Amino acid sequence: MDLPTDLPMPKMYKIRQQLEVPQVEDVPAAVRAELRRIGIAQLVKPGQRIALTAGSRGIVNIVPIIKTTGEVLKELGAKPFVIPTMGSHGGATPEGQRNVLKNIGITEESVGVPILSSLEVVQIGKTADGVPVYLDKNASEADGIIVIARVKPHTDFEGPIESGLMKMMVIGLGKHKGALAAHRGAMTRGFQHTIPSIARVVLKEAPIVCGVVTVENAYDETAKIQAVKREEVEEREMELLALAKRLFARLPFQEMDILLVDEQGKDITGAGMDPNVIGRIQNRASEEAEWPKITRLITRDLTEATHGNATGMGKADFTTRRLFEKIDYASTYINCVTGGAPEGARIPMVCDSDKQALIYAMTTIGDKDEKTMKLMWIKNTLELEDIYVSEDFLPEVKARPDLRVLEGPVAMQFDGEGYLVDKFPRRKPGAH
Repeated sequence: MDLPTDLPMPKMYKIRQQLEVPQVEDVPAAVRAELRRIGIAQLVKPGQRIALTAGSRGIVNIVPIIKTTGEVLKELGAKPFVIPTMGSHGGATPEGQRNVLKNIGITEESVGVPILSSLEVVQIGKTADGVPVYLDKNASEADGIIVIARVKPHTDFEGPIESGLMKMMVIGLGKHKGALAAHRGAMTRGFQHTIPSIARVVLKEAPIVCGVVTVENAYDETAKIQAVKREEVEEREMELLALAKRLFARLPFQEMDILLVDEQGKDITGAGMDPNVIGRIQNRASEEAEWPKITRLITRDLTEATHGNATGMGKADFTTRRLFEKIDYASTYINCVTGGAPEGARIPMVCDSDKQALIYAMTTIGDKDEKTMKLMWIKNTLELEDIYVSEDFLPEVKARPDLRVLEGPVAMQFDGEGYLVDKFPRRKPGAH
């Protein structure tokens, strides 16, 4: 039997979700106020060398947060410097990690302090389970460490502590060697146990001064900045995670036949496509999510900022030749192996175009046509305010006070090569 080469496509409707969006208006002022609140002048002495962490995620306002923290420390007579804290990212090389920071705007010129990039670590202890705990060598030689991180739901597990200060201490400050040890431990005992247990050793043995934490809203804006005393890290992180989960944007519906994702990438989320949004975890250290239920998932392209790292493409059923030809296998493989999730590097069925991917997906969802199928089209798993849905969703849309139709019905338009005409211009960070 020959595979179909054409099918009627559903008409689409552009809808908007109403999301909760608190926002910090003056980020540098908020950083200064928070550091004053916890008594930073009593925690740091003149002449001390203080390491500031800088991860690989595209945290909004990360440059002014690091720069302002450095300015406050210099005003106190301290000598701050930045260390890349990103596990195996950047190909697990010092220059690669420096380049990752450069690509998200963090340079010595932009933040006003030196950057010391090294993959060298020292072992500072073991957990009660015997997991070795590592610390960046430059950080270990500093007089203090200020951990700068974003608190958000983790992409691989759910618990009272997920992605934030404690993960940065474990995966970030531990560099490639520490990340590998942590993920190995998690394969046996779970992330919920392993991340906090390693972080407690870091808090005890490393010269942690405090944390500076950001929480973002559903529009990728800074919703809250809080400085956290060393002894309050675990308690405050749990509180901030609850806020982050409340503000986190999700798909408006929990069941669909096809989810079409324009782009995936490490700048969107560490998993390429956020499992908290799509419900596909694919990590043997964690159970699969019950919701949402997506029969077929298509990933169309990689973001430019991911530089070929296609981690997470294994969560999709279909992809395009355009994405396939951009894959950097070295960075993808080292990322997935270090994370203990080689499933994320599996290659979906590669289609010659978006149209072919849609036809194959529609052929494998059961006895449904363009009028009865549920198709949702999103830019990525981070930008979820405006999305497109097919006609069969309309009764549910109209019944929801938090949803409204902006446009439709509109036809799905393809270019001469069968690729969709883009519907989602990228929103600049901080813009509604």
